Amino acid sequence: MDPQAHIPAPQLLPLGMDAYLVRFSAAFTEPANRAALAFAAEAADLAGVTEVLPALTSTMVRFEGARAPARDALQTLIDSRDWLALPPTSPTRIWTLPLSFDGADAPGLASAAQQAGVSETEAVTQILAATPRVLAIGFAPGQPYMGLLPQIWDFPRQTGLTSVPAGALVAAIRQLVLFANASPTGWVQVARTSFRPFSPGSSDPTPLRAGDEIRFARVSASELESLAQQPLGGAKREDLA
Repeated sequence: MDPQAHIPAPQLLPLGMDAYLVRFSAAFTEPANRAALAFAAEAADLAGVTEVLPALTSTMVRFEGARAPARDALQTLIDSRDWLALPPTSPTRIWTLPLSFDGADAPGLASAAQQAGVSETEAVTQILAATPRVLAIGFAPGQPYMGLLPQIWDFPRQTGLTSVPAGALVAAIRQLVLFANASPTGWVQVARTSFRPFSPGSSDPTPLRAGDEIRFARVSASELESLAQQPLGGAKREDLA
């Protein structure tokens, strides 16, 4: 059964004492993700709003003042259009990240390729050919959830946890996640980059934004270590607007 079948969307749900959650879907879909990002951009301009955080299929809006006016303003914005019918948009920023698939940088590559039903060489080819978008930032500061990979990458997360290093690129459920710091995870590490999505103390500690397009450039493990000394770990950003 479709998990969304009996859940009307979008839903306006109270969250704590000073926030609302606008949920566009109970399960991930690309239209729901587009809706969450677009709604966040417009909700930020509402009177009394102090914080807006888009997630994969929902948007949290924090406000100051009375709850009723905030609820009414959000409901009016929800009713202003069919958010789930928004067309895809072009990215305004494209990032190219250096990526190593060598040895210890990709301990789960063989497992991921097997689950996807392709060779390791083909798995690397598909990752390098992909142009995923940042779907959301979450779980840890600056950490991007990126997608979507081809359908064959729709394999589950591991039931057990493994430790991955800073810069680990991990895969599951057609998505990629990039870790800024060492962490336990149920996702499968398929590569590693010198770019860090969270750099406390820098002028822009969380450089990625939801909606950014990501591309990958293959480098060797030794090249990756050298690139780590460069600004942004050798990553490059192209602004299109």
